[in-house]
This record gives sequence, C-alpha cells and structure tokens, in this order.
Amino acid sequence: MSDPISREIALRIALAAQALPGIETVQLLKVLDELVGLPPAPEALAKLTVKQLKTASDALFESVSTGDLKQALACLKGDTGIGTESDLPDVQPCDDFDMPGSIRVACASDTAEELDGHFGSCPRFLIYQVDASEIRLIDVRATDGPEARDDKNAYRAGLISDCQVLFVASIGGPAAAKVIKIGIHPIKHPGGGNARERVADLQAVLATAPSPWLAKAMGQDEESRVRFERSAES
Repeated sequence: MSDPISREIALRIALAAQALPGIETVQLLKVLDELVGLPPAPEALAKLTVKQLKTASDALFESVSTGDLKQALACLKGDTGIGTESDLPDVQPCDDFDMPGSIRVACASDTAEELDGHFGSCPRFLIYQVDASEIRLIDVRATDGPEARDDKNAYRAGLISDCQVLFVASIGGPAAAKVIKIGIHPIKHPGGGNARERVADLQAVLATAPSPWLAKAMGQDEESRVRFERSAES
C-alpha cells in the first residue's frame, strides 16, 4: 500500500486540477502517477515541465492551453503564493444609491489585494465599486463552491455576473467567451500588480473620456455620452 498524500500536496493537486478546464482530479492523479509516482514527492513535482504534462497519459492535456498548463504546474510546484482572507483589507458595503454612475470591477486574486490570479484557478475575486472619485472594495468572493464541479468557467462567470469589467493576470479562450457572453469585459494584466492600483488606472479613464461601452455601463444615456465626447474633444 502506498503512503498517503500529505495535506499540502493534496491541496496543490486540487488547485492544479481547478486550473485545467474539463480535467478531474482523479485524471490528474493518474497522470502524476505515470510521471512521478504516488504519492508525488515535492522534489519530483519541482522537476515537472509543461511538455511532460502535454504528452502524458495519451495526450490527455493536448487540447489544454499552454497558459492553463503553466498555471497548473505552478500549483503543483507550490509557486502560487496564495494568501489567506486575513491578508485582505476590510470590505466596505455599498448599496444601489451610494455611488450612482459607478461600475463594478472584479479582480482575480491569489494573494492579498494583488491582481495575480488566473481566471480558472484563483481562490477569490475582489469586487470593487468604482466611480470617477471613489474606489471601494465591496466584496470578496471565494471560488471554491461545490457547484464548480459541473462547469468551472460558467460557475466563476456567474460569481461575477453583476460586474461590468474583469481584470485577470490570465484567462483562457473558452473562459473569456463565457465571461463576454454575459456582458463582462475581460482585461488581461499579465504583469499583475496591486489590484487597487490597476482599478485606479481605469478610474482615471472614467473621470476623463470613457469609451462608449464604459459610458453605457455607467448609466449614461446616448445623448449624455455624445455631449460628453464632444466636450472632451473641444
């Protein structure tokens, strides 16, 4: 009988499986058994490559994007730097009348208030309410609900369906399509950075010359948007 998998390694494997669209944890375990044996030693996981995953187990991951494989590999190696809820700043509630003309922005996050998450594997979304003068963190939404087992990308898109903008470090094509389908505009920030600072960059656009889709999200009617654009051009 093989030794049991440690709690830390089990968590790494679970997070890696979340990063791989359409792949179950049991399938990933089969691949790991093939490549490094079970239970997988940290030293063996550290030597795994994307190429090995891509070609293992009759090319099970052949259709998985390289970005998703890299994220899964980072999880397996313990390189995600995932923080805890205690690292996060306080949430400030916001009702429908607090910030008229504002938009809602979701940020995929692994660590504290950093924009460092991959859409399919981040443990949380930071939700900001933003207008031309204020940025407010109004919610932190965990992504580990049991409903995610059926369709991870659809479940995560549903978690942020009340947002107009999504900031991510990376996102795969199928996931981006689901997000766009429900009216959310995804924006990639591969370099990451502080989530509030990235949102502040968007806030500066809101305060000066928002694009038509942003102006519409802010609740400006067509006549107001045209008048705004003309004044910005003069």
